[in-house]
Amino acid sequence: MSLTRKLTILITSTVFLIASVAAIWDFVVSDHQLEELFDAELAQNTRIVQGLVQNLAPDQPTNQLANILSRTLALPQPANGDSNGDDEILPGGRGHKYERKIAFEVWAPDGKPILDTLPMDESGGLKPGFAWRSLTDYRWRTFTLQDPASGFWIRSAQREDVRDELSREIALANVLPLVVILPLLVIGVIISIQLGFRPLRVLEKPIRNMAPERIHPLDARHAPKEVAGLVQAVNGLLRRLNQALERERRFSADAAHELRTPLSALRLNLERLATRHPEEFDSLTESVDRMVHLVEQMLLLSRVDAGTGFHAEPLNLAELVEQSIADVVPLALKKQIEPELDNQCVLAMVSCHSALINTMMRSLLANAIQYSPPGTKVTTTMREEAGGFLVRICDQGPGIAVEDRERALSRFTRLDQRQGAGAGLGLAIARRIADLHKGSLTLGDRSDGQSGLCVEIWLPASDRKTLTAPVRPE
Repeated sequence: MSLTRKLTILITSTVFLIASVAAIWDFVVSDHQLEELFDAELAQNTRIVQGLVQNLAPDQPTNQLANILSRTLALPQPANGDSNGDDEILPGGRGHKYERKIAFEVWAPDGKPILDTLPMDESGGLKPGFAWRSLTDYRWRTFTLQDPASGFWIRSAQREDVRDELSREIALANVLPLVVILPLLVIGVIISIQLGFRPLRVLEKPIRNMAPERIHPLDARHAPKEVAGLVQAVNGLLRRLNQALERERRFSADAAHELRTPLSALRLNLERLATRHPEEFDSLTESVDRMVHLVEQMLLLSRVDAGTGFHAEPLNLAELVEQSIADVVPLALKKQIEPELDNQCVLAMVSCHSALINTMMRSLLANAIQYSPPGTKVTTTMREEAGGFLVRICDQGPGIAVEDRERALSRFTRLDQRQGAGAGLGLAIARRIADLHKGSLTLGDRSDGQSGLCVEIWLPASDRKTLTAPVRPE
């Protein structure tokens, strides 16, 4: 799992947990405070009725007081045109439907009910204070007090469902902003993490695009302080790696240069001696030739690795392939090999270094000729493919096993079934040249099922305007 995803999950989970705890806490606290507010309102309603009773009780008989209180505290009754919704104002200014969930009761000092809208059982006697009472299908919250002056008992009651409904709505109104803000907060966290890691991605790009021949330190000016030490350590490693590679390249080049002159002199002396006894010096001359070939390959590999003098220019790949085939014709004739070209692209423009491409093609063609038995063909096909051009060189030799092909492209690797005079650098150099041109080199089998090896070189086109030759009739 990436660090970005891990941080996103961790921070988002933490934010969600904190927001959830805050929402639950807010809901519980709000619900408790609303219960306190409803109780205070219930007590206030009871005291208002108490004041009304105090004003009326001294001057009114009990039955007349009951009529006055019934008319004054009468609840709105259902009428035609009322909707079924609870939270609505009744038509005609008759009040609010929530009033039907509120009740008042008044008892005389002797316990005789004067206003009894809720037929509750009071056999146990009236008791002052708050209480929960059950009646029919509902529970009621009640507050009861006794007027000290008149001795009357007054009670106000609220249905539990209206208290719960209002509590939920008010608490939800407090919690809902947190629920809405939470997704926005998560999005903000994700964006912030992405922006925070952008400097690291800026550092990643030069490392990803860094080639062995162009190793350079990273620009630490825009790196965060937290990774400044890491950038310095990487730069130190890159410097040491560059120095090691430079020493290796310099050693290879120096060794090859030092060997070239004595080998040339040795070969010249052998040629002079061979005029007298040629049969005695043939094998020695071949050994010197192999050493000269190795030195030339080491020099070429050193130049290719260093990337020095590489100046690409638009050239016709078809002409370069034809020239390379012409260069190896003497070698093919000497071994009775027939080189064959199937070029489906008359004009194939690629951005390349002509000398390197010629070296690569000649090396691959020479390998194909060397490992093909006499009397066979080495076929070169060329076609346009995937925004570039594919050159396929196939021989009829023993081929290379699938499990050995990647190893065959390594330096100084010679497989048992492909023994020759080389040192195992030909395919490695060819692949390095293809990589240098942003192309690829792969090994495969022949499509006709015969034994042999096919080397495929793909190079990107520099100009999409290409001419395709007509297909030859069978």
